[in-house]
Amino acid sequence: MTQEMQFKTIVAQYCKVKPEDMKEDMRFREDLGFTSLDFMSFFGELEDTFDVELEQEDAVNILTIAEALDLLEKLQQEA
Repeated sequence: MTQEMQFKTIVAQYCKVKPEDMKEDMRFREDLGFTSLDFMSFFGELEDTFDVELEQEDAVNILTIAEALDLLEKLQQEA
């Protein structure tokens, strides 16, 4: 499974959109229906799954799937 599909599979646990139907420009709140609690749980799961540490300042600026994937890739390169 690619990293992107693994990421989308995690996202799918918090919404009703299937991973294969997700588009990179989808917004977490508006398009996927994420709540603040969903975000906190989701980012915790990302940290555990991909062995990265997300800073709250970075996390609050994430609006779309593409932005989250870009941040994830950046954090993995820094590790």
